Amino acid sequence: MTANAPLTRTDIDEIAKRLDRPVVLVGLMGAGKSTVGRRLASMLGRNFVDADDAIEHAAQRTIPEIFSEFGEEYFRDGERRVIARLIEEEAGVIATGGGAFVDDETRSLILTRAVAVWIDCDIDTLVERTSRRNTRPLLQGGDPKEILTALLEKRGPLYAEAQLRIRSEDSPHADTARAIIEAIDQWL
Repeated sequence: MTANAPLTRTDIDEIAKRLDRPVVLVGLMGAGKSTVGRRLASMLGRNFVDADDAIEHAAQRTIPEIFSEFGEEYFRDGERRVIARLIEEEAGVIATGGGAFVDDETRSLILTRAVAVWIDCDIDTLVERTSRRNTRPLLQGGDPKEILTALLEKRGPLYAEAQLRIRSEDSPHADTARAIIEAIDQWL
């Protein structure tokens, strides 16, 4: 592949063949992990799993219900088990919840058994994206911009441990997915 040349279908297929582990997307809520993840999986010819959906399916409860009934620690423990199972099943692309990578055991698991990609995004874009749904337990009862800013300050150094970091701009999700594939190619 020529530097700065757009990826061709053949380039992407060759990168996918060399990729021997799942790609796990990490970052704050609203960064586009699920949406970009679906596009990335499609481009790589792999399956996509949203860890939050898998958790809800396993628990037979919504994430807000789990938080409300059992608390965050209980949720994080279940989240770690589900992510471990998804990695073991060799899911192609896994989108995680915003706090998954903050847990030491979960982060270690992802870093050793997958390629972690931090989808980084500016706070104003995150506020706009997260305002579209009222299902974010950590954004309840406060100013979303303040909460997201505090979360980024706390979680940013941990997200920075990911093997790859991609900036998500207000552009088509396919552009972010292509940027991830290019970063994976360089990382491999």
